[in-house]
Amino acid sequence: MAQHDSSDAVLSIGLHPGAVDYSRYPGLTEDALAARIAAGEAALRDAGFNLVSCLLPADPAAAEVTLRECLSRGQFRAAMIGAGVRMAAEHTVLFERLVNALVEVAPGTRLCFNTSPETTIDALRRWVEPAPRR
Repeated sequence: MAQHDSSDAVLSIGLHPGAVDYSRYPGLTEDALAARIAAGEAALRDAGFNLVSCLLPADPAAAEVTLRECLSRGQFRAAMIGAGVRMAAEHTVLFERLVNALVEVAPGTRLCFNTSPETTIDALRRWVEPAPRR
């Protein structure tokens, strides 16, 4: 991942589509989720957000390492943690580790939460506006 302009970036944190247990989500496939994530990210960029995506494994320790790597690339105005991390009971420890890493490494970053890839833009807009176009 390239260095970004830290003055206006937002971080989108979620499970990599390959890390999701699809038995919990009848009708959802890895390809379908990947397409929804890509469409949501495209909508954010089209709306003017300088988006950095951080897709994580389900293992809490490995996910924390990946998040810390993403955070080391600059500062973020907001960090959105996806519903796939927050809403499944089996990911409670993962969610705790991510929030604590964010608080430690990026204090002052606004946290926001979506309910699906399609609502990420709404979650971010509750806390930050897109960066002015240059």
